[in-house]
Parts: sequence; structure tokens; C-alpha cells
Amino acid sequence: MTEEKTEEVTVGKREEEDILQFGATLTQGEKRILTLVIAGQIEGHQVLPPPAKATRYEHVLPMLVKAEESPEVEGVLFLLNTVGGDVEAGLAMAEMIAGMKKPTVSLVLGGGHSIGIPLAVAADHSFIVPSATMTVHPVRMTGLVLGVPQSFEYLRRMQDRICDFITTHSTVSRRSLDALMAGQHHMATDIGTILCGAEAVAAGLVEKLGSFGDAMDALKAMIKSPKA
Repeated sequence: MTEEKTEEVTVGKREEEDILQFGATLTQGEKRILTLVIAGQIEGHQVLPPPAKATRYEHVLPMLVKAEESPEVEGVLFLLNTVGGDVEAGLAMAEMIAGMKKPTVSLVLGGGHSIGIPLAVAADHSFIVPSATMTVHPVRMTGLVLGVPQSFEYLRRMQDRICDFITTHSTVSRRSLDALMAGQHHMATDIGTILCGAEAVAAGLVEKLGSFGDAMDALKAMIKSPKA
């Protein structure tokens, strides 16, 4: 086997491993676009049990650093189908995405629920397909919760962190966001609001209703005309 063929096989194996382990792939077409999938539950400091499909922030953060510094990557497309998960891990990933200088586009497929909302709005431009949904609800806690004022203050401050990020990176107002979180007619045993694709756009959470092709076209246009 020639040296060139050996290199091609090595690159192919590496790309296959990235897809299998991290849900990421770098296109070889007109534009070099890194596609990163954020799926399942956002895993935080606690490891989820094996049956759960999860996205691990300690995998995503280094990949974003690599994408930002790599001359091979011209833009990043985030494909979201997540039920939410750990708040701090989700916010960490969202802050990294928002801080990237390379063009970024997010596309919500299936669902972009809970802490998935900051991840969707963190990109330079956000899209959602008509059949996708987004669930807006207040912060929850699991495990031991002390019935003291400090616990409620902690929840309030965590809620403010999430809301501040969402309102900063989208067009939804804080008043509208609070109203969506306090909805009482969408979930039988909980409060919050479930929005379909068009409703998420109308609420100001996502910029545009569109397909995968629309998201790719927007990202390629940004690569041709980089941010000032």
C-alpha cells in the first residue's frame, strides 16, 4: 500500500471514530464544515447509566477549541435533538459556542428541550424544522433538597443565569420567557410550555423555520462573508 493510500485510510478511520464516538464529522466539499451532533441528555458531573444516550461536555468543549483553532474548519453546524440535562454543563457548552469567532449555525431536529434552548440560541444563526419541538420550563433539582430559603434562592439565581443567556442571544423578552415557563396547560404533571417549530420562531427563541439545506446555505453564506 502506498504512503498516500495509507494516509487516506488513516484519515477515514479517524473520521469514522469521530462519528461513532462524538457524533462529529468534517465535510470535504466546497466548504470545510464541522458538523457536531448534540443528542440525548446533556451529561454533567454525574455519569449517566449505560442505556441512556448522552452528550458529554468534556468531549464537546475540546472539539470546539480544536474547531476554532483549526485552519481546516471554516464553520460549525450544530444538529440538536436533546431532551436537556445538566444545567451547568449545558451552559458551559452554550457559552463556548457563543464565544466562537468562526461562523456557527444551529438546527433543532426532533427536540431542543430545556437546557437545549441555550444551546440552540448560542449559534450565530438558529433554525428549527417544522416538526421539532422545544420545551420551556423552570429549573428542577433532583436528590436531597433542603427546605430552607437558601435552596429557593439558589434555584432563582440559576434560573436567572439561564434566562439571561437566552434573552441575550435571541429576541424573546424576559417577560415572555417567564410566561412560557409558567404555562399550565401543556403538561399534565408539570408547568411549562411546549412549542412546535413555528411557535418557537414566533416566540423569538429561534430565528427561522427551515430545513437542513437552509441551515447549510446560511452557514456557507456566512463563510463567504465572515463576521466583521
